[in-house]
Amino acid sequence: MEACKIVNMYTTTETIAQELMERHVYPWEVLPEIGAFIRELGASLDPARYEMIGEDIWVAKSASVAPTASLNGPLIIDEEAEIRHCAFIRGNAIVGKGAVVGNSTELKNVILFNRVQVPHYNYVGDSVLGYKSHMGAGSITSNVKSDKTLVVVKSQEETIETGLKKFGAMLGDCVEVGCNSVLNPGSVIGPDTNIYPLSSVRGVVPAHSIYKDRDHVVQKQ
Repeated sequence: MEACKIVNMYTTTETIAQELMERHVYPWEVLPEIGAFIRELGASLDPARYEMIGEDIWVAKSASVAPTASLNGPLIIDEEAEIRHCAFIRGNAIVGKGAVVGNSTELKNVILFNRVQVPHYNYVGDSVLGYKSHMGAGSITSNVKSDKTLVVVKSQEETIETGLKKFGAMLGDCVEVGCNSVLNPGSVIGPDTNIYPLSSVRGVVPAHSIYKDRDHVVQKQ
């Protein structure tokens, strides 16, 4: 499933987790390793640029964090990131340079690449969001199947068993997700793709496309 490989979805230089991403072939393979990687990397961060503000929590001195935000480690908030009012970061999270985590947004076991925006009422769990990807207000990743079975990634041609019970969505670079959309477990959205508002997405969505529903996916001109 070439389209789902890290090299075809992400600009890995646009995350402090570049080393972790480049250890693997598929992006969901990083999910079990995020917490340990943060602890390892955090201990090596430049204290002139990053401050350790709690157990396994490192925040860049240039980042903006609202006093009402809840931060739990392991966590790295990179330079110029903005954590807004009542954001809830549960841990195992990397927030990239210039990224925005907004009002009442919840993060858990995620990598947000640089300049990602999850600015309004988003839940993002067990997911990787690529450079400059954006989730509209109220859009969420659903990270556990209703029958609690292991998540499978499915395209029209191929199926991959992930071995993961919790797996939200993999968003490539510059993905736009419309407001109030649900990205079902195992969703993989290729770079430069737009998801219509109010969509229910599952499976692999090709790069450079516009997704209205599973029967209406067109390539951008």
